[in-house]
Amino acid sequence: MLSFSASLLPPPSLYCDGSSSDRSIVTTSFRRKLFCCCIATKSDNLSKSGGAISKENDSDVLIECRDVYKSFGEKHILKGVSFKIRHGEAVGVIGPSGTGKSTILKIMAGLLAPDKGEVYIRGQKRAGLISDEEISGLRIGLVFQSAALFDSLNVRENVGFLLYESSKMSEDHISELVTQTLAAVGLKGVENRLPSELSGGMKKRVALARSLIFDTTKEVIEPEVLLYDEPTAGLDPIASTVVEDLIRSVHMTGEEDTLGKPGKIASYLVVTHQHSTIQRAVDRLLFLYEGKIVWQGMTYEFTTSTNPIVQQFATGSLDGPIRY
Repeated sequence: MLSFSASLLPPPSLYCDGSSSDRSIVTTSFRRKLFCCCIATKSDNLSKSGGAISKENDSDVLIECRDVYKSFGEKHILKGVSFKIRHGEAVGVIGPSGTGKSTILKIMAGLLAPDKGEVYIRGQKRAGLISDEEISGLRIGLVFQSAALFDSLNVRENVGFLLYESSKMSEDHISELVTQTLAAVGLKGVENRLPSELSGGMKKRVALARSLIFDTTKEVIEPEVLLYDEPTAGLDPIASTVVEDLIRSVHMTGEEDTLGKPGKIASYLVVTHQHSTIQRAVDRLLFLYEGKIVWQGMTYEFTTSTNPIVQQFATGSLDGPIRY
């Protein structure tokens, strides 16, 4: 599920990068009317037998992974990952390359099913992958590392793709909404440009706008959860700062966006290697190493942790338990 909302959501949408594995997902997704670049799914594919999580102090838990395992052939990626994402949180997932950070994002979003373990969405156990059945509940948005814009479509068509395809809104209404959403991420007057005419940082912001847009004609607009996979990868320090500040600004507990309006994202999770993103965009950290969470704490504890794995990662030292 991508994007929070209590009941009514647009049909599933999917945004992905250009890797071969993601292309196969996109091909399947289009057949099922999922749309490339950000996922918006609902919770009807949650198992009734899973039931609700009964702990009262977990009433604010939006997504929970319990002892999740995932392998690809003989390669064991996740080896028992457990954590919770609560309402209002800004969480970062860090760790060495190849340790399963992107994999856990795809499992949370419903693109991959765990081999073992369980994923709960608002206390209900998810059964299987994303389906194109009508679902309601939490909306989860997944923004992949690549902006994954459609090269043949202009910015307006890219951002409004889901609404053009599946909503009953008029083209004029969608166009107006696209313009407002682009302005919210600091982009104005770019609606008619093609992706090839945009800088890397602008493409990232267009992708973010596409993950934020929603059908305003729905009676109930759910709050959203966004999952970001390396949102500042490949950007220079200034462009990274712009994106990091935008991630904060659309968070409902953060600052106002560029239009002076409060953010709409209830919680988000960021996979990153960038120290600037760790410091500017998240409050709590999960350290994933060799398929397990080996440390978690607040961002301000990151550089002072006595955990040798965290110390090595924070300092970039060649000496330590992490080997390349």
